[in-house]
Amino acid sequence: MRQPWALKIAIYTALIGAAVVMVYPFVWSVLSSFKPPEEILTLEPRLLPRHATLDNYRTVLGSSGFGRWYLNSLLIAAIVTASVCLFSSLAGYSLAKHRYAGRQVLFLTILSTMMIPLEMLVIPWFILASSLHLVDTYVGILFPGLISAFGVFLMRQFMDAVPDSLLESARMDGAGELKIFFRIVLPIVRPALAALAIFTFMANWDAFLWPLIVTNEPSMFTLPVGMQAFAGALRVDYHLILAGANLVVVPVLVVFIAMQRQIIEGIALTGLKG
Repeated sequence: MRQPWALKIAIYTALIGAAVVMVYPFVWSVLSSFKPPEEILTLEPRLLPRHATLDNYRTVLGSSGFGRWYLNSLLIAAIVTASVCLFSSLAGYSLAKHRYAGRQVLFLTILSTMMIPLEMLVIPWFILASSLHLVDTYVGILFPGLISAFGVFLMRQFMDAVPDSLLESARMDGAGELKIFFRIVLPIVRPALAALAIFTFMANWDAFLWPLIVTNEPSMFTLPVGMQAFAGALRVDYHLILAGANLVVVPVLVVFIAMQRQIIEGIALTGLKG
């Protein structure tokens, strides 16, 4: 009886220690965002602020452009997420539940695009955006991410597990393909769709390289690009960066809290499908 209890104590101790290590930087950043600059750069670091202040948040929210950058990031992340979920689901349904010539070749071709590094794609993307006069436009920022190869792969794998007999029964009852897709297939794969939505939203909310390349006007910056203003060549305003970073993480937390159950189910099922 002693050995299982000792093992449980060791496991829980290790888990608590790992949780503290992972959570501590986030807690420190939140508390440090309320510190004046001299307390952040002190040689005697403290977790709790001695003189808590909201001046950092007032400066960030009052800075020119921060509100516009926030709206730009929300708009771009929301549109790309909706587009990826829709087109990935449609493509996954087609590849999983319809038989036609070249289906496997098409699927393998889509998968092969996942092996191309992003850094190799930004040059042709920029040439295309420049030739179509899409630089400093929302369309220019959006178009590379409107369809996701990973999303197609994920949805195809989940939809492949949907029973064909269920779809055939719906067709015999006179249901069309779009009705079958929206009324039968999507509710079944909702956990995977929720996981894809949160992954896509976070990736586009944090995207930096492509928005940096395709935007020149400050009014078109997204949050990761605009936050560069707080880090100059000779000075870094850490107190403003911490305050801005905590404001940036709010939408991600809201999305996670709202879709927590579906996300956990989707991640668990993704591991099983792998």
